[in-house]
Amino acid sequence: MIAEETLVQELQQEESRAKAFEVLVNTYKERLYWHIRRIVLNHDDADDVLQNTFIKVYRNIEKFKGDSKLYSWMYRIATNESLTFLKQKSKKIGVSDQEFKDRMIDNLQADVYYEGSEIQLKLQKALATLPDKQKLVFNMKYYQEMKYNDISEILDTSVGALKTSYHLAVKKIEAYLKEH
Repeated sequence: MIAEETLVQELQQEESRAKAFEVLVNTYKERLYWHIRRIVLNHDDADDVLQNTFIKVYRNIEKFKGDSKLYSWMYRIATNESLTFLKQKSKKIGVSDQEFKDRMIDNLQADVYYEGSEIQLKLQKALATLPDKQKLVFNMKYYQEMKYNDISEILDTSVGALKTSYHLAVKKIEAYLKEH
């Protein structure tokens, strides 16, 4: 595994950019895919958003200043791309964000790439009721087992606020699961 600083330097130099970008994609594509997939839920949509994320990373790598870790910067781009994608899609079909989230859950069962159990489907339905920020924090902490400091860097939110968001998300999910 190439050191992150070396990778960034190679990405920012014209002669080594293509090879370094290949390393970047191979290193982060799976983690970013699952981060995106937990937001957009659909495999094909996740692939599209992942591709858009890497295009943005490639186009903007020269602007990367190293104020955060490279993966934090890419996760932030992936998160923003995912949320923008969902908003555009709900607007395109003319429904509210919540109605669109409900439809996404209904479509999840029809997704040939979805292999979840009934319990996992109920968890997805519970997650769909959360505000975006709480859902993101829950996904990053629960599924990706990220540390609060890393989530803080990605979402540009204090660790205390993230802990509160996670706690509230867990309480809402528990309440939803008890009710349903």
